[in-house]
Amino acid sequence: MKESDPNPIDKDKTTETPGLLEYAHHVGSALIRPEDKGKLKGRALSAMYEQTDLQIQQIKRQIEVLVDEAKKIEDRKRVSEMIYESGLGFQPVIGHIYHLYKDAEGKNKLSMLSPEDWGRSKPDWEFISTVKLLGDHTWQIMENE
Repeated sequence: MKESDPNPIDKDKTTETPGLLEYAHHVGSALIRPEDKGKLKGRALSAMYEQTDLQIQQIKRQIEVLVDEAKKIEDRKRVSEMIYESGLGFQPVIGHIYHLYKDAEGKNKLSMLSPEDWGRSKPDWEFISTVKLLGDHTWQIMENE
């Protein structure tokens, strides 16, 4: 090539940093296609909805567990009130199991005898619950009517 021959490469069609081009700059370059932004947004939204729905379901299950626990505590409180309002005829021992009945007059009675223990001499009492005295002086419900 002579010095007088013009350079066949047009300076307007070349670059000093071909790696920063938005398109392939020669035949062997990796194919670069513009991303369909609608597809990208759709996939991102779909993944976001899936993840947030899973998290919401997990929180709902946790709430259900807490509601069930609150109901159990309310039941313990209700039974404890029934027992302490019954006018205990003996000193209950922590950790022992007792049985709550309602007599013919509608008064609550706490007994050491279960419905099966009474035999033929069973009074005309309605069985309410089998309970166990806990250390905090509330009653755990072991069995209900």
